[in-house]
Amino acid sequence: MLGIIGAMDEEVAKIKEQMENVKVMSKAAMDFYEGTLGGKDVVVVRSGIGKVNAAMCTQILVDNYQVDAVVNTGIAGSLNANIDIGDIVLSVDTIEHDMDAVAFGYPLGQIPRMDTLAFKADDKLRALAKKVCQEVVPEISVFEGRVVSGDQFISDKKKKDWLVENFAGYCTEMEGAAIAHAAYLNKTPYLVIRAISDKADDSASMDYPTFEAQAIDHSVKLLLELCKQM
Repeated sequence: MLGIIGAMDEEVAKIKEQMENVKVMSKAAMDFYEGTLGGKDVVVVRSGIGKVNAAMCTQILVDNYQVDAVVNTGIAGSLNANIDIGDIVLSVDTIEHDMDAVAFGYPLGQIPRMDTLAFKADDKLRALAKKVCQEVVPEISVFEGRVVSGDQFISDKKKKDWLVENFAGYCTEMEGAAIAHAAYLNKTPYLVIRAISDKADDSASMDYPTFEAQAIDHSVKLLLELCKQM
């Protein structure tokens, strides 16, 4: 069974339209939609914003549904000049950029007493997602790189430059690394798939509602085909 964590109500609603045999469970103020998507058993849920919500959501997917893997979709801010609005970033790994235990001798971003700095994403899931992206949305570019997450909305160029300098991040958002953290502790494969919504230089080429609708459409196409090919 695949756990799909969506960032937006609208995105989850569109995925639900494609699902069959749906049952709903509510827990921790989240609604978990269990059913089939593209012939694959899935659970779809909107986690809410931020690392705590995201980690709790992942743990419920593991505990209640024994998911084989977790995919997180949503939007993110680009940290790379080559990655444009509407492009997709697939996580190679993730880091919690707001974790700072440097005073105790840990590298910036590493959780104390954790045996890894970054949480590695599943290579097979990422390779399949890249193939599917190129098939269903060939008009956009797909990048593979590091996703950095923190409980901060990043809109300051100085902060974005700091994220690139310290973590070599491709994009930044508020949930992916927490989902990865929970997945890592449970030995569950994961992948973060993010559509780019903004850039450091505020060079938006479309208004946000238009972008959001397009990002949701791409995400639903991608997840449907991903399930079919898994």
